[in-house]
Amino acid sequence: MQILHLDSSILGDASASHRLTAAIVRDLLRGAPDAKLVRRDLVANPIPHLTGDIAAGFRALGERRFDAATLAEHACSEALVTEFLASDVIVVGAPMYNFSVSSQLKAWLDRIAQVGRTFRYTEQGPVGLSAGRRVIIASTRGGLYSAGPGAAMDFQESYLQAFFRFLGVEAVQVIRAEKLSRGPDASREAMDAAQAQIAEIVARTLAA
Repeated sequence: MQILHLDSSILGDASASHRLTAAIVRDLLRGAPDAKLVRRDLVANPIPHLTGDIAAGFRALGERRFDAATLAEHACSEALVTEFLASDVIVVGAPMYNFSVSSQLKAWLDRIAQVGRTFRYTEQGPVGLSAGRRVIIASTRGGLYSAGPGAAMDFQESYLQAFFRFLGVEAVQVIRAEKLSRGPDASREAMDAAQAQIAEIVARTLAA
């Protein structure tokens, strides 16, 4: 089994999502000690955002000539999608920034959404090619977005779930800590509640 561990918080070691993904991966490795772990910190080692020339490495955008730097980005896109497809479990640290995901995580998502590799188009519409993988999302937010007025502004969890399901991944689970900016007591309670979910979700993931 291969575990792909992705972090995307700008806060580094102070990040709540980092703490959650670390705990998730720790429990996964306890249950599957022979698993291979691949980790990417998308902030410490950012992936450049798509340009037309970079996207041409995996999209039909017409005949173009590319310099060495762009060809290196084509190789990066290939490495990222191959790494994703080789992974059985993907653990995603996803803090909410301005109601959505971090731009660093979005850059990674843009690189793995590749026609013919992770999804394909048919006469009946797009079909995902990435079934069989399991995704665990460590979602962190400063406010309350799972209920109440804030729910209409959740373009973070809803986007990630829709994205992975578009690729054919049906097993998408969310471990959530929210209200993290509402004082130390609320933050502690939220993190404790999120940590309490980890064992059950990891057990379910390993049993799948």
